[in-house]
Amino acid sequence: MGPLDVALVSLFAALTAVGAYVAIPLPFSPVPVTLQTLFVYLSGLVVGSRRGVLSQLVYLLLGTSGLPVFAGGRGGVGVIFGPTGGYLLGFVAGAYIAGLVAERRPPSFKNFLVASLLATAAIYALGVLQLMRVTGIGLEKALLLGAVPFLPGDSAKVLVAVWVALRVRKALPSIRGVPYV
Repeated sequence: MGPLDVALVSLFAALTAVGAYVAIPLPFSPVPVTLQTLFVYLSGLVVGSRRGVLSQLVYLLLGTSGLPVFAGGRGGVGVIFGPTGGYLLGFVAGAYIAGLVAERRPPSFKNFLVASLLATAAIYALGVLQLMRVTGIGLEKALLLGAVPFLPGDSAKVLVAVWVALRVRKALPSIRGVPYV
């Protein structure tokens, strides 16, 4: 791993942390609306699966070590085991999936949209499962509390991520190292 890799991994870990501070609590759900997923999508789309995953692992390491980088300024291992922990773990899967699709397909609106939607599905799946496990609620209620309210916002974040990623990849092709750039 070279200096550019370290810089890009650090950048996306930091952006994900900053995204946690743009948090809108929902009175009916333990899961707040944040900008974190925007940066999860971008980490995979812009820097690829390996660096995207590493950026999210660094983010989780910072948070579990106690730094207040999770939504609401929280930190510590307990957050991972709480109702929102599955979403945080889903960031790793989401970055990997978005990056993998972006590496294997030419950059286009359609391909990046599919990559981001698959990443969203992975984040939601892990998040809803953890929400069910921690709170003891059933699947239907977990979906109503932990997925459905976030669909409009996450749809907007997906579109923004696709738009930004296409422009960044065109402007800075040297940060990728994949054949389609």
